[in-house]
Amino acid sequence: MLRNLLKKKKMLKNMSNKRTHMVKKQDTNSYLSTLFPHFLLWRKTYGPVFLYSTGAVDILHVSDPDMVKDIGHRTPSELGKPNYLKRSRKALFGGGILTVNGDEWAYHRKILAPEFFMEKIKGMIQLIEDATVPLLESWEGILDAAGGSSEIVVDDYLRNLSADVIARACFGSTFAKGKEIFCKLRQLQKAISQQDALVGPSAVWKHMPTKANREIAKLVEEVRVLIQAVTKEHSSYKGNDDLLLAIINGGASDERIYKGTAEAEEFIIGNCKNIYFAGHETTALTAIWCLMLLATHPEWQKRARAEALELCQGRMRLDVDILQRPKILTMVIQETLRLYHPASLMMREALMDAKVGGLDIPRGTIIQVARSMLYLDKDVWGLDASEFRPDRFANGVAAACKPAHVYMPFGHGPRTCIGQNLAMTELKVLLARLLSRFAFAPSPRYHHAPVSRLTIEPGFGMPLLVTRL
Repeated sequence: MLRNLLKKKKMLKNMSNKRTHMVKKQDTNSYLSTLFPHFLLWRKTYGPVFLYSTGAVDILHVSDPDMVKDIGHRTPSELGKPNYLKRSRKALFGGGILTVNGDEWAYHRKILAPEFFMEKIKGMIQLIEDATVPLLESWEGILDAAGGSSEIVVDDYLRNLSADVIARACFGSTFAKGKEIFCKLRQLQKAISQQDALVGPSAVWKHMPTKANREIAKLVEEVRVLIQAVTKEHSSYKGNDDLLLAIINGGASDERIYKGTAEAEEFIIGNCKNIYFAGHETTALTAIWCLMLLATHPEWQKRARAEALELCQGRMRLDVDILQRPKILTMVIQETLRLYHPASLMMREALMDAKVGGLDIPRGTIIQVARSMLYLDKDVWGLDASEFRPDRFANGVAAACKPAHVYMPFGHGPRTCIGQNLAMTELKVLLARLLSRFAFAPSPRYHHAPVSRLTIEPGFGMPLLVTRL
C-alpha cells in the first residue's frame, strides 16, 4: 500500500519539474496530467473505480458516472465527511459545518442554511455593490496613471473583494476589520497544503512538534483570538440580525449538541472559519479563472460585455430581478466552474456498511470523487471537453452533458453548498461591473500552470492586461 504513495509522489515531483518550464501561453484547460498524473495512470490501468492507499488510509477512487449518481442518493447518515480529514483540516476548518456529521451536521445546517436563502441574499446585493467600489476605483486610478491600459495582477484584488463581501454580508464589518483573519487563514491554507505535499493529509508526522506544526498551531491560536474578539464585539451590538449573530446564538441554544462552553466555542469559531475561508476563497478563485478565460477568448468577452452593459445601463444598483436575466454571464460562470472548479476532489466516508454502485462498501471506507476527471471526460462532455465553450450550457445542464448528474459545482446529494446563492449573485454583480468598465487581454508574463493548494489556483498569479473602456 505504501508503494502507492511513493509512486504518486514520484509522478507529482516529475510533473512539478515540468510545470516550471511550461510555456507562457495557455495551451489547454486540461491540467489532469500535471496535477493528477497518478489518477490518469491508475484509471487507465484499473478502470474508473480503484482502491489505493496513502499509507494510513485506503481510498476508493470513483470516476464512474453511474456510481457517482448512487453516491448522491446516499443519506448523510450513510456517507459523511471523512474523520481523518476532520483531524487533518481541523486547523483550517475547526468543527464547522464542512467537517461534522450526523445530528451535529443537521444542527449546523439548520442554523446556517436559512441565512443564505434568496430572501436574505436580496438584502446583500447592495453590500456586494459597495464592496466592488474600492476595486473599481483602484483599477481606474492605475489605468488613468498609465494612460488607460496597464498590466494588473488581479489575484489579491479579487480575493480582497470577495473577503469584503463575506465580511459585510455575514459579519457586519468591512474587509479592513477582518483583514488579519483572512490573511492568517490564507497562511494556514498554504502551510497545510505544503505539509500535505510532503507527508500526506493523514500522516502521523502532522502531529509531531516540528517547526511547521508549531507555526500552524501558532496561526490557529491567533485566528481563534481574533474571531473571539469579533464575536464578543458583535454580540454586544443591539439590532444585529446577520449570520454571525445566528452562529453565536446557535452555539449556545441546543444543549443536546453542545453541553459545555468549549463545545459552544468550537461551534462558533469553526463555523466562522468555514465562512471566512470557504465563503470567499472559492468565489475569488472562480472570478480569477473567469477573467483569465474571458481574456483568452475575446469573442466570449465581447458577448458577455454586451450583456453586462445592458444590465448596468445607468443603474447605480442591481437587484435580484435584474440578476436573474443574464444568460451569457451565467453560462460563463458555469463553464468556469467546470474547467477550474476550486475543490477538485469530493471526499466521503462510509459511516456504516453500505452498498454503492453494486459494491459492498465496509464502514470506514473513504470514497473519493475527482470532479476534474468527470468534468474533462470526453465520453461525458464530448471531444471538446477541455475547451472553453459556455454555450454548452445554453439549454441547461441536462443538455450540456450526459448524464447531467456528473456536473455538481456546489456539491452532490444532501450536502450541497449552503452558500451557492450568495456565490452566484456575487459573481454576476462582479462580472457585470468589471466588464462594463474594462477590457481584458492575456499578459505575456502569464504562465499557465494551475496548482493544488487545497484549491485549484494559478501557480504564478494572474497578470492580465486591463484597458479602461
